[in-house]
Amino acid sequence: MKIRIHGNSVRFRLSKTEVGKLENEGYLEETTDFGPAQLGYAVRKSGVTELQARFEHHKITLEVPEKLLAGWAANNTVGFEGNMPLSDGSSLFMLIEKDFKCLDNVHEDQSDNYDNPKTC
Repeated sequence: MKIRIHGNSVRFRLSKTEVGKLENEGYLEETTDFGPAQLGYAVRKSGVTELQARFEHHKITLEVPEKLLAGWAANNTVGFEGNMPLSDGSSLFMLIEKDFKCLDNVHEDQSDNYDNPKTC
């Protein structure tokens, strides 16, 4: 699972195995170690009606409606997005999507990523 954060947006990218695990087990979590502290990030299948996120105890958690995840591993839906209103009148943009293989040369294992539609 990868996250990308920019301004008021957070994007989660999941491999094939992670999409299947989220659909079947309902929870994924990873951490990045900064020495004295860790940043956690998680995705949870939930009874919410739209994407929601929270940041508590050094962990970002994205809540995804159960109905969106049903069949996601096997279908062609790339991902889901939403905007969560914030108390200051702004909003947080959230995106969760399948991770595709890069078209250029990268130095990371992409064997569990989805085939890039631009190569098909």
